[in-house]
Amino acid sequence: MSRSLIVLIVDDNPITRELLSDILADDNYDIVMAGDGLEALHIAAAQMPDLVLLDVMMPELDGFEVCRRMRADPQLAEIPIVMVTALDEPAARLQGIEAGADDFITKPVDRTELRARVRTITRLNRYRRLVSERARFAWVLEKGSEGYVLLSQTDQVVYANPQAQLYLGIGAQTDEPFLELVRRQYRLEPEDAWRVRHVTQLSVTEHPLYLVRPESAQSGAFWLQAQVLPLEADPVAQCLVRLREITTQVLGQRDVQSFHRVIRHKLRTPLATMLGGLQLLVDNAPSMSREDISEIAMLAFQDAKRLHQSVEAILKYVNPPRAELQERGMPVAQLPELVRTVATDLELAPPQVELAAGFETATLVFEPHAVETILSELFENSKKFHPRYSPALTVSAARDNNSLVLAVTDDGTHLSPEQLARVWDVYYQGEKYFTGQVPGVGLGLSLVAVLVWGAGGTCSMENRADGPGVVVKLVLPLF
Repeated sequence: MSRSLIVLIVDDNPITRELLSDILADDNYDIVMAGDGLEALHIAAAQMPDLVLLDVMMPELDGFEVCRRMRADPQLAEIPIVMVTALDEPAARLQGIEAGADDFITKPVDRTELRARVRTITRLNRYRRLVSERARFAWVLEKGSEGYVLLSQTDQVVYANPQAQLYLGIGAQTDEPFLELVRRQYRLEPEDAWRVRHVTQLSVTEHPLYLVRPESAQSGAFWLQAQVLPLEADPVAQCLVRLREITTQVLGQRDVQSFHRVIRHKLRTPLATMLGGLQLLVDNAPSMSREDISEIAMLAFQDAKRLHQSVEAILKYVNPPRAELQERGMPVAQLPELVRTVATDLELAPPQVELAAGFETATLVFEPHAVETILSELFENSKKFHPRYSPALTVSAARDNNSLVLAVTDDGTHLSPEQLARVWDVYYQGEKYFTGQVPGVGLGLSLVAVLVWGAGGTCSMENRADGPGVVVKLVLPLF
């Protein structure tokens, strides 16, 4: 709702102030008053009125000096000033014009003339301010680092600022509907949220929407977060889409989460067993046989080698040209062994593995480390939300054209619709320990979404139809 127009009446005579206020009372202005020039300047700075009715003949600061000071102040310079004066001489009007007055009204004031003058000037001033504000807004959009797109009801691009044109690969004008435009260049995630005919059908929700350009042999993944704002009052543009690049945030959190997982799972076990063996030697070496000492030393040495390999793997992961996607990828035939390894690391019962035929020579685009991370996230999530922390897991893999459809089924609990809707939310600033858990929901699958979407795959989760638990389905690209 727009604010009421403010009219500042400045006159040293209280009767005149009340008279002018009464004349304008029926036009619903917010009237403020000042009894002298200094008070008028203070009130004008505080209230930023839409019009000043300024008496000329006042003690100390007359109307001409008040007008000159307002025009010299950048904040007050554009406020319209109508001088109310008993002087009807050309020299006085010229002095008022030189001081910066916009118009004059002669005392005694004609009621009809005053109302007409005030109505006209305030209307023109409101229009001038609107034009000025739109010009400033357009300047911000043109120079901004985020993309802004105005869309019609049928998804036609009404306006796209330069940054949006860069993101979408278009010029200032395009005839291609927005959804067709972005689907040609990006993967729209989560898929279910984007299943609309027009962008105007997208509901305003706290769940983020993403445009993802998957990682390729030539370039890394590129992420945009999209927010949709309906513009119901605008007859031309029905919604505003803001496109904000979040590549650095998403990949930064992915690296932190992955690093945290490697530290937790890869370093803790060999370090603990190595320290345990060395402690045995420190405490009991004098009374131990050479064979026992040799055996414990060999075990400690093997753990040290494992620790060294893990550190090297971490350094390789932190500083590669590309983290997950490499030319060699991972043979699908290695999947069953990797499933068992991850389950063992998490102290879970061996999952049932169902690998369909036809994968003898197939290779995932992911490095083994990325596949291990995905499986670890899925298995650990199943364990965390199982009533007894011991889920019975089934892992199946089937081929769909040039993709592997990986399904992980557990027997834990069903999830609410809200949890299913938010399970793939990508990144949150409020995470204290970078566990990948969604605040308020507690599902740790955001890292899976970043890895899979960034490689051009898809993620989905549904409740099991044949009992408690969930089914996670990942479509993973093959070379």
